[in-house]
Amino acid sequence: MNSILADLIALIHAIYILFVLLGQLLILVGWLASWEWTRNMLFRLCHLAAIGLVVVEAWTGLFCPLTLLENRLRRLAGASSYESSFIGYWVDWLIYYTAPEWVFTLIYSIFAIIVLVTFYVYPPIRSTKHEK
Repeated sequence: MNSILADLIALIHAIYILFVLLGQLLILVGWLASWEWTRNMLFRLCHLAAIGLVVVEAWTGLFCPLTLLENRLRRLAGASSYESSFIGYWVDWLIYYTAPEWVFTLIYSIFAIIVLVTFYVYPPIRSTKHEK
């Protein structure tokens, strides 16, 4: 059961990353295509908070709670960290890669700056009820 939960956490982690990356891409495309939903306040605040959390973790040296939980569940399942099932292996392979910590901090920080600039240049709007 712990192995399955670890795979589920890895999948949630991948979805979180996709939300941050694809969310920004969709915001930029939505800006160019005049998609109203990309200006949704809740979506944009959640997106900003998601990358903000990553940057805070990187700058403070904190480990991602999803990574910590996944590793704990794998150890409880009798596996070493990142040793997993087929699904877990591929999700882990896509998420985890090796580089010095400063590289990740720099990448996260630059991406967060892009998100912040986009937030202010193409700001979200409060949604109003559609007229009938």
